[in-house]
Amino acid sequence: MSDFSYLKAPFLHSLSRQLLTAAGTPAATAVEVSNILINANLAGHDSHGVLRIPVYLQQIADGKMTPAVEPQVMRNEPNLLHVDGRNGFGHYAAHKAMQWAIDKAQRETICCVTFSNLNHIGRVGEYAEAAARADCLGMITVGGGGQRQGSVAPFGGAQPALGTNPIAIGAPTGDDVPFVLDFATSVVAHGKIMVARSRNADLLPGCIVDKHGQPSVKPADFYDGGHLLTFANHKGYALSLFVALLGGLAGGFNPDRAAMSGAYMQVLNIGAFTDIDAYRQHVRAFLNGMKSTPPTAGFDEVLAPGDFEWRTRQERLANGVEVPESIVSQLRDWAERLNVPMDEGMVTDEDRAHYGH
Repeated sequence: MSDFSYLKAPFLHSLSRQLLTAAGTPAATAVEVSNILINANLAGHDSHGVLRIPVYLQQIADGKMTPAVEPQVMRNEPNLLHVDGRNGFGHYAAHKAMQWAIDKAQRETICCVTFSNLNHIGRVGEYAEAAARADCLGMITVGGGGQRQGSVAPFGGAQPALGTNPIAIGAPTGDDVPFVLDFATSVVAHGKIMVARSRNADLLPGCIVDKHGQPSVKPADFYDGGHLLTFANHKGYALSLFVALLGGLAGGFNPDRAAMSGAYMQVLNIGAFTDIDAYRQHVRAFLNGMKSTPPTAGFDEVLAPGDFEWRTRQERLANGVEVPESIVSQLRDWAERLNVPMDEGMVTDEDRAHYGH
């Protein structure tokens, strides 16, 4: 196993913000992207946290991502938005789009959003949670597929043709722990393989096959021509296709590869359907009823979506985020390259206050 460093959230936020700014990202964008990255780590989803920073910095250095752009609304109707991410930070474009969608839904009951030129947006549960905290139901999907592309094989297929195609749904509960469903339609997300590789750890059985189609638990076999499998066999495959169909609402289609892909958001104003206070109380009572079910053998309790993330956040805010030394080393290399200090002296009072320190 790899060695680790336990790094506090204000330190990680400051490091992320300053690295992104040094690479040409406007301050406001760097703050928002850093918020989303650190939130992923605090939620226990390290696959979408600071592990991604070196990747984004390399994309900027290679001219594959333009950090200093604002997303642009290309189509604006009462219940619909089309947002051009303009090849900037996908996190920033998705965050802005969700805020616009919430505002529209609060006026018009529902808002649906499609995208173009959108880069990786990070943990999709981030945006579902934002909708829930605004007393809305939120759904976010990202993905697609086509011939000879992606990292996931369709059910019964010997070659990849799909993305990991995640879906997230959020609902309010009236307390600090909203309902947040967030999962890939593959057995695990690609980022989980990145985490396992960074930790020099094996995957759980049933996640991937190697280039010969044989089951494997080694991340190296995935990167050597292997591929991911869909969860629940044909059911995960069908849901993955649905995610691609939603993405295709933006009109993107490659006929040469029969490829369809994109991101999609939908926000519903709960108060337009029913009393919001009663709904929140009913959701919490419903989830608590589920959690009161006696646990089966091998389990300590029944949880609801969102519980794990909230508990992990409290623990990591107190004790720090476990970051593999392989990732710390990459961050240190970029800090030296961009002339960014990497010590506690760079942490500002604003960084500390943001995380309650």
